[in-house]
Amino acid sequence: MSQPFTAIATLIARPGQQDALEQHLRALIEPTRAEAGCGQYELHQDLANPLAFYMIEQWANDEALQAHDASTHIQHFRSQAEAFLEHFELKRLRVIA
Repeated sequence: MSQPFTAIATLIARPGQQDALEQHLRALIEPTRAEAGCGQYELHQDLANPLAFYMIEQWANDEALQAHDASTHIQHFRSQAEAFLEHFELKRLRVIA
């Protein structure tokens, strides 16, 4: 069983689609925060680049993140993302201190 970890999702909107991306990301917050194993799920937007969004996440373990990835709301987001999402990257971080 894995340890708790932080994840940072970087999401870059297609040009002109930042409002659509923000709307879709906002819709993920409430159901994700209600998931077992979710300790934090916060949306941020880059002040220097409004196309860039970051989701700061804390998960209890790998299984919690895998359940999140398989959730209905995430699957729905992915099914529509091509229209407004240009780039996605997920970094997993361990806490050192």
